[in-house]
Amino acid sequence: MELDRRTVLRLAGAVPMMAAVPAAVPEGGGPWERLRARLAGELFRPGDPGYDEKRLGFFSLYDHRLPAGVAVCANEDDVRHCVDFAARQRIPIAARSGGHSYAGYSIVDRGLVVDLSRMNAVRILPGGRAEIGAGALLGGVYEALAAAGRALPAGSCPQVGIAGLTLGGGIGVLGRKYGLTCDNVESVRFVGADGKACLVSEETAPDLLWALRGGGGGNFGIVTAFTFRTAAARTLTNFNLVFPPAALAALVAAWQEWQPAMPDELWSGMGLGAEAANCGGCFVGSAAQVNPLLDDLVRRVGVQPTKREVTEQGHLATMRTFGQESAFPAAVADRGEYVATSRMLTHPVPDPDALAALLASDPHLYSIVDAYGGAIARVPSSESCFPYRSALGSVQIIRGLEGGEAYARQVIGGVRDELGREYGRAGYINYIDPEMPEWAKAYYGESLPRLRRIARKYDPDGLFAFEQGLAP
Repeated sequence: MELDRRTVLRLAGAVPMMAAVPAAVPEGGGPWERLRARLAGELFRPGDPGYDEKRLGFFSLYDHRLPAGVAVCANEDDVRHCVDFAARQRIPIAARSGGHSYAGYSIVDRGLVVDLSRMNAVRILPGGRAEIGAGALLGGVYEALAAAGRALPAGSCPQVGIAGLTLGGGIGVLGRKYGLTCDNVESVRFVGADGKACLVSEETAPDLLWALRGGGGGNFGIVTAFTFRTAAARTLTNFNLVFPPAALAALVAAWQEWQPAMPDELWSGMGLGAEAANCGGCFVGSAAQVNPLLDDLVRRVGVQPTKREVTEQGHLATMRTFGQESAFPAAVADRGEYVATSRMLTHPVPDPDALAALLASDPHLYSIVDAYGGAIARVPSSESCFPYRSALGSVQIIRGLEGGEAYARQVIGGVRDELGREYGRAGYINYIDPEMPEWAKAYYGESLPRLRRIARKYDPDGLFAFEQGLAP
């Protein structure tokens, strides 16, 4: 689905708006009608016009879930009212930014969905910082920042929400140069389980800020806005090398030696499957600088690519290119019709031929490897809870729904578990898998004990609890 460019461009010149004055709270009508009256935004309940559209997330697998209400919040006070309401009514509550949770956790059955999509303003602050509403989508963020000559390392899918991406870490094509998205968070606006809004920073709540830098969406409370450090937007060169499928093992063997030796300016990923052996990426610099580095990769693979594309262009044009990347069709579809899981590559692949056979074992299986290293690896554990800084990369395992959901999950689960025997139980929280074995340890590693203490401190009654959440 193409973005509405007029909408996202307006974000670059966003101006403060006067808060709407909520209507007087009626005496009757029940608690839901009283909540509706308090909101400056809109509340959609079953039977209301628009409810069937507003309740849906990105993945069609969860279309059967029926929230008791979807509150499309206009401001932070609306979020506060929703949290207070859920606590008083003792119902589940979940925030939704882009709605891309692989397990559908932002669509809470019979509970209250706090839809942040209207809270999407992007404001450039002095010193190149940016204040970004938690409902902003990446396409709009990139457009607005580019208008001010700024850049933020984040993901490549324009429909993904900034909040979920950031709270789980945030892998992106500039990650080796500028770090994960969460590494660039200075502070956040936050509504806690007590219904109070506050600023979370190193000065006010350093423990909570640490947890929000990679501790996963849905935990601790609801973030309503982020303040990020940004970098000056620079000329970038994106590249795509397509090798014959038979070269999959040779590509993996070459890539895992080549990528760690590259400068921070070069990030790459691989698309691997029965019919895919691709390496694409981004270089902060010119085509003349990156071409000799790509020549080195091709030499290591020992097979000439069937296609080689190298394009030097501005930052925004590059992000638009990745947003429409044909090698990753599942990420840019209108609705998600697939399942996914992940593992961390905690060390180099000892047997590329065995890995190639595993990843090509099903014609509907597709795996995406994202490189780590560089700036990602240099952030100390005291600044962020993201636990896998030293990994070579992550592998996301994706399969369409051919044969049904249960069979698709069986296939990806088999690949996940086989990888786990070699690389351990680590996985990436933003590719959350409802069937991940020992999920808490897999996603949080050594950060888990401290994260659980922080969850007990800020959400002692488990208001934000969900199946794979940290709340008690």
